[in-house]
Amino acid sequence: MKLNPRQTEAVKFVSGPCLVLAGAGSGKTRVITNKIAYLVQQCDYKARYIAALTFTNKAAREMKERVAQTLGKQESKGLMVSTFHTLGLEMIRREHKTLGLKANFSLFDDQDQMALLKELTEDQLDGDKDLLKLLQSAISNWKNDMVSPLQAKAQASSERDHLFAFCYEMYQKQMKAYNALDFDDLILLPVLLLQEHAEVRQRWQNKIRYLLVDEYQDTNTSQYALVKLLVGERSRFTVVGDDDQSIYSWRGAQPENLALLSKDFPSLKVIKLEQNYRSTSRILRSANILIANNPHLFEKALFSAIPDGEMLKVLTANNEEHEAEKVTGEIIGHRFVNNTHYKDYAILYRGNHQSRLLEKALMQNRIPYKISGGTSFFSRAEVKDMMAYLRVLTNPDDDNAFLRIVNTPRREIGPVTLEKLGTYANMRGKSLFAASFEMGLEQHLSGRGLESLQRFTRWIVELADQMERGDAVEAMRQLQVDVRYEEYLYETSTTPKAAEMRTKNVAELFKWVISDLEGDNYDQEVKTLKEVVQRLTLRDMMERGEDDGDTDQVQLMTLHASKGLEFPYVYLIGAEEGILPHQTSIDENNVDEERRLAYVGITRAQRELTFTLCKERRQYGETVKPEPSRFLFELPQDDLEWSMERKPQTVEERMTKEQGYIANMRAMLKKS
Repeated sequence: MKLNPRQTEAVKFVSGPCLVLAGAGSGKTRVITNKIAYLVQQCDYKARYIAALTFTNKAAREMKERVAQTLGKQESKGLMVSTFHTLGLEMIRREHKTLGLKANFSLFDDQDQMALLKELTEDQLDGDKDLLKLLQSAISNWKNDMVSPLQAKAQASSERDHLFAFCYEMYQKQMKAYNALDFDDLILLPVLLLQEHAEVRQRWQNKIRYLLVDEYQDTNTSQYALVKLLVGERSRFTVVGDDDQSIYSWRGAQPENLALLSKDFPSLKVIKLEQNYRSTSRILRSANILIANNPHLFEKALFSAIPDGEMLKVLTANNEEHEAEKVTGEIIGHRFVNNTHYKDYAILYRGNHQSRLLEKALMQNRIPYKISGGTSFFSRAEVKDMMAYLRVLTNPDDDNAFLRIVNTPRREIGPVTLEKLGTYANMRGKSLFAASFEMGLEQHLSGRGLESLQRFTRWIVELADQMERGDAVEAMRQLQVDVRYEEYLYETSTTPKAAEMRTKNVAELFKWVISDLEGDNYDQEVKTLKEVVQRLTLRDMMERGEDDGDTDQVQLMTLHASKGLEFPYVYLIGAEEGILPHQTSIDENNVDEERRLAYVGITRAQRELTFTLCKERRQYGETVKPEPSRFLFELPQDDLEWSMERKPQTVEERMTKEQGYIANMRAMLKKS
């Protein structure tokens, strides 16, 4: 497909800073990939001097593939297409010495982080889950806003602020001792590095001579600072964004960064992409009229060459069970009449809890479905624990895995012991495991803590030796016995049923490992444990990155998760005050972001869009009578068809619908 005049202008403007305001479905990815090709083929840029940043691995992977198709492998060699955090990690790896880190630093995910915060704040927060979540969020926000523990202390006004700032300081001290980084450090540290070291800044500005940023409206303070430091005075960059799709303020995203660009780069060229290639004109018109209720820094008016198509429908259900049944019935009937696929339908909702009844109704009607953002097998705590044991057995210097298991189950190796071990290991430039065997450690650590630690590391050595001698399967069985992990699961799970499920997950993992070690039916070659662990880690990464786009399933997801996707037929459920807009946003006077969320949902639909709402809904054990969402009334009513105002069906329409249900019942009976 040829580029339109605005897209062409965005591709060919390379002489200065450029902001491309790309409305929903306006072909922004095509602009970015074409611009990279243009820079290489027409402007004499080498691909290795170009970097394109986005927010998800999936988006980065797709962009890389599209550029490779346009340019070919040779010309695109060295091109960096990655997420902000992948670039940050690469910078930290290369500059770790300047940052005072050991090369084998560990990365903590949110579960590792939560476990550490829980241990550190036992005296202050007493394991209160809600407070711990708030603390984790506060630390993340501080880092995103580039606020150090000292600054957080100075800014604290309330008692809780003072407490959280104190906990933040403890947390940073412990992370330094562990030679560990969290997710937010991957942006914060490169920013500090570029700010404080001119020679490092010069090196990276020379390495990245043209920068492109996708979904720019989702950048937070530290990400924008990173962009500014990377482009420097040369200011050769293109950022692509849409202020109407900024829905991540709770994650620190600042749509105001679009306004800051004009201030920081006075010669900024703004190019608007306003032609939508996704939705019918009616869907687009409705979205435009809705979002016009929000204040705008840059005005834009999306248009589509696709005709009006079907009316937008509003279905009213008696309650949430009826709502789920109604949506399921609509999909069954619509699919029969239009001969469509299940994957053509998406059901979008404001909160994950809304999916439960939908799942039940879809299952009862034998409709295949997929929930996006479900828990991966490898992200379950018990599987991560056991994978950490295997990682330490195959690489004892993996500090992250070591920290996860050293006191899980508890072995009297608490935070004080680990802080002293971490500080000593850092001083000696050794891994935590290696440091535990050094004589010098006794000057820093003594008593029961030291005994327990050395008992644990000696056990690791003995078990690893057993595996090295070739009896890996027996060593695996020994591991399960020695760790007494099943007992630990029954002690720590909320119910015996939950413990049983978690035990089954561990058994499943060990079944895979042992089957691989012994050589399964498909691959008779016996592998080492290290190879098996690498294979399983890769399997985890593949599973997390899976798209399942080709499987014929109805797609269920939150409005947030739907961003960037499109579907022929969309059902947006729970269009009620208190749900969309969410009650918290109403209370905090942040309805503008909820309107942007509704706008994102509406613009996912290509051909047809249906809203649902309930006359009654159960909330916190009580039955309430919700009001229809204000957003429904902000839409152009001439384009809306409310279910209570539907015209009576003709005999032909009714017969067609009934035949659909009969055919569906026959198909179900055949299956059963």
